[in-house]
Amino acid sequence: MSPTPPARRIRLGLPRRAFSQVLLMQVAIAAGVAVLATGLFLAPLGDQLDDQAMRRALAIAQTTATQPQLADEVENTPPTVGGPVQQEAERIRKATKAEYIVVMDRRGVRWSHTEPTEIGRRVSTDPSEALAGREVMEIDDGTLGRSARGKVPLRDENGTIVGAVSVGIAYDSVRARLVHAIPGLLAYAGGALAVGALAAWLISRRVQRQTRDLAFSDISALLSEREAMLHGIREGVVALDASGRVRLLNDEAQRLLGIGEEAVGRSPEEALGEGRTADVLAGRVTGTDLLTVRGRRVLVANRMPTDDGGAVATLRDRTELEQLGRELDSTRGLIDALRAQDHEHANRMHTLLGLLELEMYDDAVEFVGEVVGGHRATSEQVTEKVRDPLLSALLVGKATVAAERGVALGISDRTWLPDQLIDPRGLVTIVGNLVDNALDATAGRPHARVEVELHAEGRTVVLKVRDSGPGIPVEQRELIFQKGWSTKQPPAHRERGIGLSMVRTLAERQGGTATVDEADGGGAEFTVVLPDVLVEPEQALSTVPDVEPAAEEEAR
Repeated sequence: MSPTPPARRIRLGLPRRAFSQVLLMQVAIAAGVAVLATGLFLAPLGDQLDDQAMRRALAIAQTTATQPQLADEVENTPPTVGGPVQQEAERIRKATKAEYIVVMDRRGVRWSHTEPTEIGRRVSTDPSEALAGREVMEIDDGTLGRSARGKVPLRDENGTIVGAVSVGIAYDSVRARLVHAIPGLLAYAGGALAVGALAAWLISRRVQRQTRDLAFSDISALLSEREAMLHGIREGVVALDASGRVRLLNDEAQRLLGIGEEAVGRSPEEALGEGRTADVLAGRVTGTDLLTVRGRRVLVANRMPTDDGGAVATLRDRTELEQLGRELDSTRGLIDALRAQDHEHANRMHTLLGLLELEMYDDAVEFVGEVVGGHRATSEQVTEKVRDPLLSALLVGKATVAAERGVALGISDRTWLPDQLIDPRGLVTIVGNLVDNALDATAGRPHARVEVELHAEGRTVVLKVRDSGPGIPVEQRELIFQKGWSTKQPPAHRERGIGLSMVRTLAERQGGTATVDEADGGGAEFTVVLPDVLVEPEQALSTVPDVEPAAEEEAR
């Protein structure tokens, strides 16, 4: 037999869902406000009704005391049931619907009363204040019970006080008015509570949709998990609101973009400046795995819209992968060059062996001299004109690769660059990218040639790379510097459209420029101007010397 399932516990307390909790709290608040407002209204209402009753009693007493014959009748007639004072008092009482009107002399003896047996007897309450000439309003107990009273002095035609008039309004009528007002107040309070409950339900329904019917504990857990995830992942995350302003930045996004928390609440243009990165984040450039350059970093961005009209953009750092790809390209080029050199070296050795076997020793010596001298001449030409070791090594290596690809890589006669660069690595990146693009454009064409010119003008370095390729159409001369734009098919290990964009970015970061124009005789000519990149301007030659270094060496 299956065990008896345990009985379900009755769970007490607030409901778990945010919708139910918000509705319950808002209804409770509305009910509390309605009760409080009703109580605050009823509390002064009783005092207000008491005051109105006392003032009414006082007004009746004042009206009665002003009757011209009343004071004379009190002085000249005895207090009897059918006397003129009793008749006048009863007439006024019935007309004003007062509970009683008592006229008394200076001794406090009643001249009128609703109970005839009380006429001729002293009043039950103290009349001294009224007999002293003061008007009195009060709530007090008398022979007819509790009443709201007004007392005034009774004066003769000379103004002498001859007695007093006391008028009472039944307190039960005051209480009845208060009780009569309560149902109306409760009706208004109930209506207000119903409207408040309806508004609370509508608001709670909206909260239910926005929170997707989650419990507050679930929302809190989601927020904690989101914070841990955003600050723990190695991808940059940028969230934007419906107006296009930055709503959230995780730590990795701040590192990749080089900005801080001050960017929150600002648009991408305000936080990053104009450029492709801001365009990608703002959604003006669409697509997947969009390439962009921020500083020295190559980033891959993806943007996903959200239901509230905003968007979330993710950023991945591709800098190291891009550098590895370029190094792989360079390594492959060098391997191809070495393979070709090995093949050419074998051919040269076979040629030399044939010359020796034919005992053509003079021709063998001349052949070896030409081979060695040509390579030496290329290396010496570069190192004499470009004194920076990194740049000269780059150009010697590129010359070897160019030769194996059937391209003549030459150094311009105007080239002269001293070994005074502040940061040679940036210039190495620029030269390497431009030479690689020039080799790609000219390889396979007849009479392919690439020429590099580097010279200093004060502290400014001017770089020009010319090629004999097809050139760049006028309408594309700005497009080629945009990130991700390329006419070439990308290789398997990386994407294209980064090199020229990085060239312009590096140049503009140093206050320089990068442009392209048509070279003399056809092809393209890239010009990069880099100001303030040399250490000591007084030691840098601003123009090419009249005598080339090699020629000056020979002259000596």
